[in-house]
Amino acid sequence: MPKYYRDRIANHYLYFTSQCIVEAMHVHASDRKMTEYNSAKFFVMSDGSTVLQRKGDLTDIEVNIISRFIKENYKDMYKTWKDFGGGEFFRG
Repeated sequence: MPKYYRDRIANHYLYFTSQCIVEAMHVHASDRKMTEYNSAKFFVMSDGSTVLQRKGDLTDIEVNIISRFIKENYKDMYKTWKDFGGGEFFRG
């Protein structure tokens, strides 16, 4: 399961699965096993803003921290996503 970064952000891993690259760019966040169960899911737009599809077990504070982190780092994250064959940004 590819991680965007080795370090945790707001005590959560940010990752995607090789099966989900058929969707628009998104980020899963989980503090445990990196599975979709109980993970949050953020779709990423071309300006780095996010649309929270699923909150998972994140608190509102963690959602804000992770959303802000994605906004600040989305270009690097997008490169990782594209290197695995991922699609384009979320368009709403």
